[in-house]
Amino acid sequence: MSLEITSRDAEGMRIVDLNGQLIIGQEDLDFRAELDRLVTGGKLRVALNCNNLRKLDTTGLGTLLFALAKLRKAGGKLAIFGLRTTHIELLTQARLETVFEVFDAEQDAIDSFFPDRDVNRFDILEFVERENLKRAKSLS
Repeated sequence: MSLEITSRDAEGMRIVDLNGQLIIGQEDLDFRAELDRLVTGGKLRVALNCNNLRKLDTTGLGTLLFALAKLRKAGGKLAIFGLRTTHIELLTQARLETVFEVFDAEQDAIDSFFPDRDVNRFDILEFVERENLKRAKSLS
């Protein structure tokens, strides 16, 4: 399964829809190439839609870190929304849960680019506590 990348504009920023898997190999290279096109084209406010991202490995996570650093260096910003439970678990295992701005919904990610808007961020701590509670219940 490859990675299909499409993008669209919304409220002055670029929404990048990821469909498939972001893993080591061609998928990783394709994403980096798309990011280069965005930065070269002056699209520095980017929200990644991960609703259809079925698989994310540690290389993919590293690629997201690369994207964050590249956009910040160019004066931009990255927001991520629609991560699956397994992706959030990977973030917490890698201790990167505070590095990224993560949101549940697209509009929340868009709102994060506007300082005058109320923003509903994804609560990682609440997620971890909820998952720990589920695990404890399943063990008893």
